[in-house]
Amino acid sequence: MTQTMDKKTERLVRWIIAVAFVAASSALWWPAPAHAAVRIKEVAAVQGVRSNPLLGYGLVVGLDGTGDQATQSPFTTQSLNALLQQLGVTLPPGVTMQPKNVAAVLVTAQLPAFARPGQAIDVNVSSLGNSKSLRGGTLIATPLKGSDGQIYALAQGNLIVGGAGASANGSKVQINHLAAGRIPDGASVERSVPTPLLDGDSLQLGISANDYATAMAVANAINQAKGAGTAAALDGRSVRVKMPLAAPERLAFLADIENLPIALAKPAARVVLNARTGSVILNDAVTLSACAVAHGNLSVTISTTPLVSQPNALAQGQTVAGARSDITVAQQAGGLLQMPAGVKLADVVKALNALGATPMDLLAILQAMKSAGALHAEIEVI
Repeated sequence: MTQTMDKKTERLVRWIIAVAFVAASSALWWPAPAHAAVRIKEVAAVQGVRSNPLLGYGLVVGLDGTGDQATQSPFTTQSLNALLQQLGVTLPPGVTMQPKNVAAVLVTAQLPAFARPGQAIDVNVSSLGNSKSLRGGTLIATPLKGSDGQIYALAQGNLIVGGAGASANGSKVQINHLAAGRIPDGASVERSVPTPLLDGDSLQLGISANDYATAMAVANAINQAKGAGTAAALDGRSVRVKMPLAAPERLAFLADIENLPIALAKPAARVVLNARTGSVILNDAVTLSACAVAHGNLSVTISTTPLVSQPNALAQGQTVAGARSDITVAQQAGGLLQMPAGVKLADVVKALNALGATPMDLLAILQAMKSAGALHAEIEVI
């Protein structure tokens, strides 16, 4: 019996040793967690291949009495007169139009790369005068020009306004914005813009962020897939790639390399502050040194109470209206809080949450930490 137990114990010990050996050696053969892999198309694009903004001035007609007022938007009447003259309609001398169903608008669009004549693009329409609503209106033919003054598209169509509103007797109810709308496929391309895609024996890829590690990763991925010397990083923003000369081979080459995966390095530490909304965004590389922060709030409250002095009927006085103002100043105690050094984003967030500050307060706190040298990150205010 003892011999049987010894054999069982020996097997158990051997099994434990084997499991421990596997666990101890797993670090040697188990792959380490890599950085997030993305494709080249998500971090780079061919330089020179981009969209171009278009702008035009036009008129929206067919409004239900919500158009521009002639006294406050005289350019609307002038534009309507010019349009009627082009159509062969001449007004009698001394006649002044005051239409309420016409509005002057600015029309904007983005001409995508490789757009060809006849293709349709979306347009945005925004009121230029004092129109109350563009809902139900129709944009008449409006030429859209580029920065060189040439016409590249022609816009026309019925507006889609994502809102509604009504007003009567001084009361008004409105949902969303009524002074701007959109026309899907509302413009027809009349002229194309040349691109440098087929020029020369090489192209340059523009990196979306100024990062040398990303540029080197893109160049290395292309060289591993297409051969050494195919790509070379010029700086943190550009990678030059040797391309085939024939158009079909060049397009196939670009289709291959833009889907190559690359492992991005850890990004630079950055804190983005939105002063309008109070949003605070920190990436994973943000670290914090040990520091002490005192935080307190000063609030001033002013309340006004209306007062009316009413004399009696025999006093022959007058009723006088007045007001009494009460002003209160309150300041919360701001204790000195010792914040430990954090090496991870979670530690930084935990230390900032310990302050009990609102996002708007964090805007000032983080900027002060940066000035004191305790916050190791670049601050960007948007």
